[in-house]
Amino acid sequence: MARVQSLHGLHARPSHAVVSLAMGFDLEIELEVDGRIADANSVLSVMTLGAVTGAEVQVRASGKGAQEAVDAMVALIESDFGEGS
Repeated sequence: MARVQSLHGLHARPSHAVVSLAMGFDLEIELEVDGRIADANSVLSVMTLGAVTGAEVQVRASGKGAQEAVDAMVALIESDFGEGS
């Protein structure tokens, strides 16, 4: 589980960073916020989660290297995406 630290939540630029990271792995990664599930390989899907500052994001992955992908995604989400929060 990760908590969104960015002051503006997962808006367009951070969502793009999530997708860029996800595309570096050859497996499926899902994000879940308050029962809404997003494919981490889709900017639109990630943006529609509506993850605001402080939102808890459950990260799941399946396939070879799943734990590495989850750890990397959690670290990214818990960062401020370079926004200087």
